[in-house]
Amino acid sequence: MNKNYDAIKAHYAGSDAKDLAAMMAPVTDKTAWTEMAGFPYAGTYVGPDAIIEGVFKRIGEEWDGYALKLEKLVDGGTTIVGIGTYSGVYKKTGKPMSARVVHVWEMEDGKALSFEQFTDTRLVAAATV
Repeated sequence: MNKNYDAIKAHYAGSDAKDLAAMMAPVTDKTAWTEMAGFPYAGTYVGPDAIIEGVFKRIGEEWDGYALKLEKLVDGGTTIVGIGTYSGVYKKTGKPMSARVVHVWEMEDGKALSFEQFTDTRLVAAATV
């Protein structure tokens, strides 16, 4: 078994369970987490505190039922790819959102070196206005 694949599989299981500690287990102080340009939380956040504050806390505050339905997890050794669909309702507008997404993880020994998100940012942003 691939330690990198197992770590990211556990991350997504944590996401499904709304378990932030499990989600953050593969993240280190040096992990660079990039949300795609055009996404409401666009930018690169480094380390667990920045990632939680810049991404997960904001998602929790601004969305109802925000979720990722993971459909496929690809084991590329040191590169792990998650493919799925985001969904949720933006609290301020009451508008729903559904957008395909790909996450690319660069890993080393079960820890995330980097994370990069690719999604249809227009579909996400449309719910916020």
